[in-house]
Amino acid sequence: MSLVKTEQRHTLRHDYIGLRSYEVSPFTSVQDVKQLLYEETNLPVIEQRLTHNGRVVLSVILEGRGLKGGGRFGQTTPPLVEFLKDILRRYPEGGQILKELIQNAEDAGATEVKFMYDEREYGVESLWSADMAQYQGTALYVYNDAEFTSEDWKGIQEIARSRKRDDPLKVGRFGIGFNSVYHVTDVPGIFSGDQIAMLDPHQTLFGVHESGHCWNVKTDHKEIAEMADQFAPFIGIFGSTEKTIKDSSFPGTLFRFPLRMKPSQLSCNIYNKEKVLELFESFKADADTVLLFLTSIQKISLHVRESDGTEHMMFQVTSTGNTDDKLERPNALKTVSQAVNSYSDGALTSKITCVTYKVNIETQDEMAKETQRMTWLVCNGVGGRGLCAELDSLADELKFMPTIGIALPLTLMNKEDKGATSGFSGQAFCFLPLPPGEESETGLPVHVSGFFGLTDNRRSIKWREVDQWRDPAALWNELLIITVTPRVYFTLITDTIKRVQTEKDQDFPLSPTGTYRAWPDPKQVKSRWKPILKPLYESLLQQPVIYSLNMSWVQVEQAVFSDLDTDKDISATVINYLQGTGMQVAKVSMVVDAVLAAYIAESSEVKKVTASLLRQVIRKNKPKGSSQEKLLLLEFALSDANYSDLIGLELLPLQDGTFTTFTSPVSEKDAIYIASEEYPRSLYPGLQGRFMLENLKPSVMGSLKKAVKTRGNVT
Repeated sequence: MSLVKTEQRHTLRHDYIGLRSYEVSPFTSVQDVKQLLYEETNLPVIEQRLTHNGRVVLSVILEGRGLKGGGRFGQTTPPLVEFLKDILRRYPEGGQILKELIQNAEDAGATEVKFMYDEREYGVESLWSADMAQYQGTALYVYNDAEFTSEDWKGIQEIARSRKRDDPLKVGRFGIGFNSVYHVTDVPGIFSGDQIAMLDPHQTLFGVHESGHCWNVKTDHKEIAEMADQFAPFIGIFGSTEKTIKDSSFPGTLFRFPLRMKPSQLSCNIYNKEKVLELFESFKADADTVLLFLTSIQKISLHVRESDGTEHMMFQVTSTGNTDDKLERPNALKTVSQAVNSYSDGALTSKITCVTYKVNIETQDEMAKETQRMTWLVCNGVGGRGLCAELDSLADELKFMPTIGIALPLTLMNKEDKGATSGFSGQAFCFLPLPPGEESETGLPVHVSGFFGLTDNRRSIKWREVDQWRDPAALWNELLIITVTPRVYFTLITDTIKRVQTEKDQDFPLSPTGTYRAWPDPKQVKSRWKPILKPLYESLLQQPVIYSLNMSWVQVEQAVFSDLDTDKDISATVINYLQGTGMQVAKVSMVVDAVLAAYIAESSEVKKVTASLLRQVIRKNKPKGSSQEKLLLLEFALSDANYSDLIGLELLPLQDGTFTTFTSPVSEKDAIYIASEEYPRSLYPGLQGRFMLENLKPSVMGSLKKAVKTRGNVT
């Protein structure tokens, strides 16, 4: 606890409760201050020291009587270092550290984030104190182009609670946020706007029990000039120059994290170049999706500066909108923002607002000399108030927002095969991708981001388990998936189809049948996400979502589904014939087949191309094609060996090149003969026109002979 005396006031900075200020007379005694502290802090502290500039000016003993009888009693908070150590124990280090800083930048409205490993060493002559020399070496820098607000400056000092908690648009309200940097450093530095601050959780560098210090480049310019070495690490990096400090404003935020070179009370983690580059590599692992659901940040890059000052960029990821419609994404995000505001204001609508837009993600790996580009179609949805009363109640309680984003990969643009997304696996996001692993796998063919309630370490979505069945965040997640996600998913698929139709001349990077890749496979979807399927398919299968082979979009009830190999002559002939009769023949993926089997009502028949169907159609529509085509139709009509169903088909080939109708012979004159070596045609003068064609495929001839034996309709 420290004390600063200013005329008629005593300002007290307590270790746990922060600043407290009292108006007192110049004649106030130590006993008076003791009484004020006793009444104000309400903490059972045995001894509290008041210091000024690190020097003890008086000690105050606060005696508690809680264990001796009636009196003060209560819980205390741990020292700052212990509090932070507990955070670091619960939250493992790794790429998540960089993601937390990206979240903070997104919350601030930044458009760009840069990370740099800097090997340079800085002077140690003009420092705040000799103890600061150990922090003048190798460091990790993080830059973003948004300035700290006064709320940000307050928030970074209040480690026990998030100032973003009541703002549902702030991504960084989840997880440990800024405190994750203590895995890397002991003394974080911040330069933003007109302020430079340094934090010291050990509370030894800036005075006893002082956890940091802040300088204003406008009012403290003399002190800053006198400690030139102390502030040199903030100059000459990411746009910060000596002129920046002289002009009293840095248009952005620059964090400096001097790497921990030896074990400290806070952490035993030693950081060097190798470990920083490991952080970079872990970030690169899913960098191609980091920007997918963010609305502000459009570029993130990784840099290295050598000890001689040489700087180079190692990696960069950027996101851009639809090149054909530059306003598409901004307008869509504006609509989402309006829907969020409407929900926050309590406006009743019961509707789900959905918007879609294209996003192009490009990654440049300078080390591998490789550039990859991928195009996505993203659909964002906001549930309306009144859609689900329980969801609304939880939203108000938890300060959550019913938002869902779904991203469909359209193409890997550096692949020759358009629409190639081999090996794609859908993951769960909470604005940023959750750590890879089974917990984040959905089994869906898309990525899903939601305003989900997460576990404390922000590594996975909360689900209702036996031991947390009534957890409101877990219940919220289930309701969000059931009520909002199916409609957003439905909109994504139907809008994909619309874009395939309208943008086909603009090289839309997805084929019509490629739209089936967006359909979830019921057998692959993880159990937590299966509630999406029924409401999704109940709506989707009422729409014209099937692409027929004659290039029309039709509803399921209008389509005839074929699993024939269209490269074979017989299959092509059958399909062409059916299409010629007006049928909408469609060839779909195995997933669509599985969906139709699972979600089409038993009362609704899914028509398929079969020998039986072909025979039904031929009876109504006499084939008019060539003899070869008719023979192929005959071959398919015989393929199920249902010979009794041949009657009435004008597909029986005769030796004279004509075709007659299969009948049940009622007289000798109706009979059709099959010649053989034992009974050649020459033995039957006058009946040359009653012989079946001899040079048929052996399989066809064999089937017809079986038909003779089973039905007697061919003689």
